Amino acid sequence: QVQLVESGGGLVQAGGSLRLSCAASGRSFSSNAMAWYRQSPGKQRELVAVIGSGGTTTYADSVKGRFTISRDNAKNTVYLQMNSLKPEDTAVYLCHARAGLLYWGQGTQVTVSS
Repeated sequence: QVQLVESGGGLVQAGGSLRLSCAASGRSFSSNAMAWYRQSPGKQRELVAVIGSGGTTTYADSVKGRFTISRDNAKNTVYLQMNSLKPEDTAVYLCHARAGLLYWGQGTQVTVSS
């Protein structure tokens, strides 16, 4: 059974940092792009960052310069380092991978207080 399990969310003050992790199991995603999305109540799911199999990265304009996506293929894990957090970053952050099928994690809550 393929699973994506996120961790690292929590409550942080504005200006603070968090590092999210997404550990994959059941198959390797080293040859696939992986991504982080986020969803807030009443809003559409938003693509935050993508990392290709070769390490190429893409970011939403709202997080450029503050967030960094990375991956460790040996650990089958993708990370999202989030710095200079703002209250508008508050959301459930979800890990995503596409390998024929679409895979989603259950999400981890990030809450940024002002």
